Amino acid sequence: MTRPLLRRTRVRAVAAVATAAASSLLLAGCVGGSASPSGASSDGSASGAAVIHLVGYSVPKEANGAVEKKFQATPAGQGVTFQEAYGPSGDQSRAVANGLQADYVSFSLEPDVTRLVKAGLVDAGWSAGPTKGMVADSVVVIAVRKGNPKGIKGWDDLVKPGVKIITPNPASSGSARWNTLAAYEHTIAEGGSEAEAKDYLTKFFSNVEALPGSGRDATNAFLSGDADALISYENEAILARQSGEDFDYVVPDQTVLIENPAAITTKATPKAKDYLDFVLSADGQAEFVKKGFRPVVQGTPTTGVEGANDPANPFPTPKKLTTIADLGGWDAVNAKFFTDKTGIVSQVQQATGKSQ
Repeated sequence: MTRPLLRRTRVRAVAAVATAAASSLLLAGCVGGSASPSGASSDGSASGAAVIHLVGYSVPKEANGAVEKKFQATPAGQGVTFQEAYGPSGDQSRAVANGLQADYVSFSLEPDVTRLVKAGLVDAGWSAGPTKGMVADSVVVIAVRKGNPKGIKGWDDLVKPGVKIITPNPASSGSARWNTLAAYEHTIAEGGSEAEAKDYLTKFFSNVEALPGSGRDATNAFLSGDADALISYENEAILARQSGEDFDYVVPDQTVLIENPAAITTKATPKAKDYLDFVLSADGQAEFVKKGFRPVVQGTPTTGVEGANDPANPFPTPKKLTTIADLGGWDAVNAKFFTDKTGIVSQVQQATGKSQ
């Protein structure tokens, strides 16, 4: 069986008239765009056109590409090209803070945008709109081998002896932070104590076989390896199945709502704001839905999603869906779970030897 997800690589400097020529794809998440068009000015314009430098985390690469094509077909997007750089969310945010050119940033976690606000690179009011700065949602799911030979139906099955798990590394990946929160919080949702939740997370990490750097790297490791389970975004599982990969996925009864932000930078080309507006339009949200993301704009149709367990009802409502707001916001979450040495997840990783 061919593995289209593993063999597709797309380095995109996308013009409306040349999108097809720019497409040669690898579900590989860390790719940069080509150089600016000859004669481009410092704001990215050339011959009246504009270049939008998009820097993002790896998982929505294909969704972004689909939205870009639609945008380029609109009056606001005529002649606009894109240069893209993808990788783990935290790494990409730090790269922008350290000087990587960006007009539009797309991250897994709100704190990765907040870092750029503190650096003066994103306006403090970036999250003031109706969606609070979010452009797509998802939930944490469990991908398993075809036919689910280990009988994995939920979180408790993952800590049974002999189960091999892949999840990205919380030190670099936003996806990993969502995953570990979902694993921990399922115990709380079932009435367990925080001590019991930490004990569960310790058993969970003891069964982790690999901690790839990003959500996309984790998907590829699962597809090419022999692990029993991959903890992932629902949309990532759907996209892989759309691309011909043959595995199952489970939406646990208790999981976490993944909320993914995007923002324009303070020195962005004006076309970046036009693009963000399009992302949040009915047409833009429809493209995210097609790639398996849950929309952030109410009323967006969600039927007919290829690759979902039920294409007619692709986004089932879990019995218990925890949000970051339920946990006190990202400042509280990062302090409690991810602070180096003192955070719960950091302590568990050190105790289990699964910190890298």
